Amino acid sequence: MHIEEVRTYCLSKDDAEECFPFGEKTLVFKVCGKIFLLAALDSHPLQFNVKCDPDVAAELREQYSSIIPGYHMNKKYWNTVIIDESLSRELLIKMIDDSYCLVKPKPGKRKA
Repeated sequence: MHIEEVRTYCLSKDDAEECFPFGEKTLVFKVCGKIFLLAALDSHPLQFNVKCDPDVAAELREQYSSIIPGYHMNKKYWNTVIIDESLSRELLIKMIDDSYCLVKPKPGKRKA
């Protein structure tokens, strides 16, 4: 998966938007103003950060050496994913989907 595939997939999500709030080297995807994916455009191989359930995050880190605690993020909830041959496209898509679902406000939930 390369950056254009990641970008196209993220933007296909309802209410998703892209921006560069941390400079031109970090592409950020948000849903309803909340970040669900950050991609380091200057990293080779490509890597991105996604939010994750803490238990799942730990399991993924144990299972794959290319999934590590989130760089510059809360390491309990965020993983950095280094895209290499050890990770299937399906797994990458699932991690993006999970992050999006964790961040997107739930229907009927109001702000206090």
